[in-house]
Parts: sequence; C-alpha cells; structure tokens
Amino acid sequence: MARHVGVDALDARIIALFTEDPHVGVLGASRRLGVARGTVQARLDRLQERGVIASFAPQVDPDALGYPVTAFCTLEIRQRQGHAPVVAHLSAIPEVLEIHSITGVGDLVVRVAARDNADLGRVIDEIIDDVHVLRANTAICLVTHLAHRTGPLVETAAAGDET
Repeated sequence: MARHVGVDALDARIIALFTEDPHVGVLGASRRLGVARGTVQARLDRLQERGVIASFAPQVDPDALGYPVTAFCTLEIRQRQGHAPVVAHLSAIPEVLEIHSITGVGDLVVRVAARDNADLGRVIDEIIDDVHVLRANTAICLVTHLAHRTGPLVETAAAGDET
C-alpha cells in the first residue's frame, strides 16, 4: 500500500488554524473553516497517523524557564561504536534540546540551552565528558532572526499537491 505524502489545501488550513490558535478545538475549527466537525477530526487523525502533526504538546520557551543562552555544538565522535553511545550520553543532559547527525565537518550537531555563558561552559564540559566525543566546536546564538517554523512549508506542500 502506498503511503500518502503531503497535504492538500484543507489539511493546510487545518494545520494553520491549530498553529495560530491551539485552543480552537475540533468544533471551533469546523465552524471557522466551514467544514463538518467529523471532517476536521478525521483529517487531524490522519495527519497524526501519517506523522505530519507530530504533537499537540505545548511549545516550551527555554528563555522563559531561565535558559536564555542558545548554542550549537558540532561534535566529532569516535565512530567505531556508531552514534548510539554518544546520543545516549547527550540525551541524559537536560540542557541538550536536539541532536542531529550531519554531513561535512563533524558528525553531530547539538542544540543546547544554558542559563548564562558560564553555565554553557558547564554544559559543554558535560557534553565532551564522554570517551566517544573527540572534539567539540561551539557557536553561541546571538539573535534568533527566524524561529523554528513550518507554516510556509505546509503551504508549499499543499500547493504542490494541487498541481
């Protein structure tokens, strides 16, 4: 069975509405979009099943929790054991927000949060305190010009589905 990829215009409108107003609810969304409640619920269920909507969980701002410093660490690792041991080590550090395998210089890029620059030093020390981590290169984020977003991507995917 072929897996459906992408979204259509109604899916995109539903995603946009729940992104703009997460408290809208299915009934409120059906009224605002002018479609049946069952249609909205079925679409949401399908979007979740397909992984298009990954979560309805709240988005937490590390800055509001007292972690205003964001940094990106590129790690070079011993690859003899693969990525799993390093990922397990990093996952145990609360300030590690994301871990991605990358191409190019380095093997992993890690997004971290810290209370201040001294605290960032402590977090980096924890990150490199693993026999599998060979080297770390860290860049501190000064200003976030564009936070994580998916709205324009959803719109583009929906437009591509119509052609």
